[in-house]
Amino acid sequence: MKKIKVSLIQHSCSDDIKENTEKAFSMIEEAGKNGAHIICTQELFKTPYFCQIEDWKYFNLAEKIDEKNETIKNLSTLAKDYQTVIIASLFEKRAKGLYHNTVVVLNIDGSLSGLYRKMHIPDDPHFYEKFYFTPGDLGYKVFKTKYANIGTLICWDQWFPEAARLTAMKGADIIFYPTAIGWLPEEKEEYGASQYNAWESVQKGHAVANGCYIAAVNRVGFEPSPDGNSGIEFWGQSFIANPSGELIVKGSQDKEQIITAEIDLSIIEENRIVWPFFRDRRPDTYHDLTKRWLDI
Repeated sequence: MKKIKVSLIQHSCSDDIKENTEKAFSMIEEAGKNGAHIICTQELFKTPYFCQIEDWKYFNLAEKIDEKNETIKNLSTLAKDYQTVIIASLFEKRAKGLYHNTVVVLNIDGSLSGLYRKMHIPDDPHFYEKFYFTPGDLGYKVFKTKYANIGTLICWDQWFPEAARLTAMKGADIIFYPTAIGWLPEEKEEYGASQYNAWESVQKGHAVANGCYIAAVNRVGFEPSPDGNSGIEFWGQSFIANPSGELIVKGSQDKEQIITAEIDLSIIEENRIVWPFFRDRRPDTYHDLTKRWLDI
């Protein structure tokens, strides 16, 4: 297939895990009924963004990821019923005391194609993810599906060109970024526009540099901080960019939406012929990239 339909599931989350899950499943079902070939959820779609604070109780939200898991079973049924590939972001309990921020990929037959574990873990005010998540150890992943080769990265990964490059080099036609990012209310007036512009621009740059599609899906709504601090206003605006870095669809800043676009996979090769970045790469000169820093 050269032309496929991709849908991104953008919604708000409350403290009611059942309500969040049912909302997402309903939106996935709607996208499936409307012919979406690939559907992607936002980051940690079942829960509020609990990483605003460090609290042991939130480890209880994690779940073992296998085919016996109820969430996986339900996603599997949806994938099989609508012959769609589903990319879903979950809080993984890998073992006692070992947790990951993880994406699962369900194929059209309902089978679990595999996992990607978030590689870059932030630790900033309101984004205390290092407390909860162990960095991924599965490497950068690409999943071959009936419709496209799909790469999966997660939120903070989106700022790192190395991650996008390695995923594209493994054959990704589309790189999906389930995301939870927004403004701190006290910063929005002064920095809000530049923060959003940086987020969108860096990902459009990944599309251009790698000659592939980028699909970023973010949550919406205001989530107060559990410790009474200012909270986060998630900025939504999920989007899909083509290999030229042009936005072909973009969601609302504050509305729950299914953001859908038809994408033409044939232009990937056309773009890479016209802009032959992979041909002209000089990997023999890049060995210093494996170092933390270079002293002058």
